[in-house]
Amino acid sequence: MSTTTVPASAPAEQAGTAPAVPPRKVRARGERGLAGSLVSHGILTVASLIALFPVAWLVYLSLGPDKNDYLHPGRIWSKMTLDNYAFVLQHTNFFDWLKSSLIVSLGTTVIGVMVAATTGYAVSRMRFPGYRKLMWVLLVTQMFPIAVLIVPMYQILSRLQLVDSYLGLILVYCSTAVPYCAWLLKGYFDTIPFEIDEAGRVDGLTPFGTFFRLILPLARPGLAVAGFYSFITAFGEVAFASTFMLSDTKYTFAVGLQSFVSEHDAQRHLMAATAVLVAIPVSAFFYLVQKNLVTGLTAGGTKG
Repeated sequence: MSTTTVPASAPAEQAGTAPAVPPRKVRARGERGLAGSLVSHGILTVASLIALFPVAWLVYLSLGPDKNDYLHPGRIWSKMTLDNYAFVLQHTNFFDWLKSSLIVSLGTTVIGVMVAATTGYAVSRMRFPGYRKLMWVLLVTQMFPIAVLIVPMYQILSRLQLVDSYLGLILVYCSTAVPYCAWLLKGYFDTIPFEIDEAGRVDGLTPFGTFFRLILPLARPGLAVAGFYSFITAFGEVAFASTFMLSDTKYTFAVGLQSFVSEHDAQRHLMAATAVLVAIPVSAFFYLVQKNLVTGLTAGGTKG
């Protein structure tokens, strides 16, 4: 009588053939799920549309041939034209306004950033009597409204014979741009290690040599932010420019736009076309400095 022996390992092998359960994927820290990504992209899309709508609407209105087309925007689509741009470029002082705006804005940017950089660096690195009070004085100057400053500034410029001159308007704009830019750059200079200054002195550089050859190249993002703020401040300001510039050919863009509006008439189609053309230099300047803007805006807040 023979018997069949079944290996004892068979049940174990059969049990071992069960499919293995894949390990659960652990989401990395900061990683969003599908729902979170959709919500974030949706919010960013809506925010972008909200930001772009005024610009697109302005361009759309600038294509209307009549000054009252803004009251019936639906009619513009069937009669779009570029005649408004041709009129602005050929029959107004557009290029004089462009020249004045660039002179004043670039002059304010160069002089304002240079003064603010030296001021911020001195307060950041040197401990002279009253250095804290100096920064607070610069901050206090930002508290006065433009309406209060126009009369005394006009008297000062009149005595210096700088009324209706580019230099006078540049100095006025620097008085408003330098305090903010000095605070901004002081915070950025605080993030640059002191060892760099000491290394410059060891190599035989003067304090000015250390500042211009070592510190300024490292502070390029902060300088870009300060320059952008100074440029925009001078390019779009109205009150000072309309008070201190008396000649039509020396008007800046902001003042030139007012020439399309009178007591009994408003040529809004020409104003819209001019506004679109005005945005081109600002967009070009922003494109040149945009790589350093984010870095400069965030780095200055890491130290007091």
